Amino acid sequence: MRPPALAAALALTVAALVGALMPPEVAAGGSIDPGDTAWMLTASALVLLMTPGLSFFYGGMVRRKNVLSTMLQSYVAMGVVSLLWVTVGFSLAFGDSVGGIIGDPRTFLFLAGVGGGSSEALSPTIPLALFALFQLKFAIITPALVTGSFAERVRFSAYILFIVLFSVFVYAPLAHMTWHPDGLLRKAGILDFAGGTVVHMSAGLAALAGAWWLGPRDAHQPGHTHEPAHIPYVLLGTGMLWFGWFGFNAGSSLGANGTAVQAFLTTNTASAAAMVAWLVLESLSGGKPSAMGACIGAVVGLVAITPAAGFVTLGASLFIGAFASGVSFFLVHLKNRTRLDDTLDVFPCHGAGGMVGMLLTGVFSSKTINPAGADGLLYGGSDLFIRHVIALGAVTVAVFVVSAAIYAIVDRILPLRVGLEAERVGLDRSQHGERVFGPDDDVLAAK
Repeated sequence: MRPPALAAALALTVAALVGALMPPEVAAGGSIDPGDTAWMLTASALVLLMTPGLSFFYGGMVRRKNVLSTMLQSYVAMGVVSLLWVTVGFSLAFGDSVGGIIGDPRTFLFLAGVGGGSSEALSPTIPLALFALFQLKFAIITPALVTGSFAERVRFSAYILFIVLFSVFVYAPLAHMTWHPDGLLRKAGILDFAGGTVVHMSAGLAALAGAWWLGPRDAHQPGHTHEPAHIPYVLLGTGMLWFGWFGFNAGSSLGANGTAVQAFLTTNTASAAAMVAWLVLESLSGGKPSAMGACIGAVVGLVAITPAAGFVTLGASLFIGAFASGVSFFLVHLKNRTRLDDTLDVFPCHGAGGMVGMLLTGVFSSKTINPAGADGLLYGGSDLFIRHVIALGAVTVAVFVVSAAIYAIVDRILPLRVGLEAERVGLDRSQHGERVFGPDDDVLAAK
């Protein structure tokens, strides 16, 4: 066993032993609502389904020689982030606030004090353990989203280290600042219903930093796009993402209530509007309406409505989906004319989609829809819009800089890029000794 792998195994063993010796404390809390609990159990399962969905979505887009490696990068996040979350991640995101920026790691270390009772501050009608599980699914998919930017050239061991550092130094602080009752952004009045800022902006900006740091693939040329391995995988992944997103957004109401229904409705509508808008734009730009375009457009709509889902009207969700689709469509085509190799367009779709959603939440949010929110620019709430503009700028700079620093640190410890020959052979074989297709397909896979 190689030294890094041995060190990781020993660390995991020690952590498991420490966790086993922790006292079996459980949260006391108030009464539990059975309906809310049943819905949140369902929503948590739906959100977890999104990560396998993402693996198919990304796996179908890459070249044939990188399908398994790309899919595994999503799947392995379920293992790595789950372990990190139950040891210290949940505490960093939702523990007692330290300056409104991050949680005290001692608060819920190894989920001590997290059990079947509710928490007045975090989970008033459901068990705190269920809230922790629901939030875990968000923490899992966020670094998995980043992988699309450096697909086909990242070293697997370095990616694992990146997941850990990104979760600790980017995701956990941003989740704390946005969703913890004492978080800096939440106390400043920033609205993010289900993760437009926490999940999609952070993933998109980390993806942009990753594409910049790792540089383009050997085969990448401006204006050139590779042949996707399997478009039906992309269609399957899109369906799983759309289905799971109802848990992502409607579940963020933390209860079986009217806000959940509104979020469900706006989520579906925005995605539909974005899908149709993308197909129209493909046709108007001289191309043909494509299955890939329909899938990408649908996901952009899901991304953009995420921060606004429980705060806006049905009409607003139509506009948000269509407008975000147009912005992402333009950015994808602009990026394709440059040397920037964001392989699967993570920043144009997730990063920019999250930014559009955040800004338009500041425009269309209405207290009539959700009294716990605020009125946006359209309803006289110019303060909310201004706060969102400022927060967007601050989060953009902070996430990009910290993510770039993480790439630099990881690269010093474990080289991020595979060698040129390994890249040309494909990561399925060079990193994992496997291949999705048989020997007769080697010639096709090399393309």
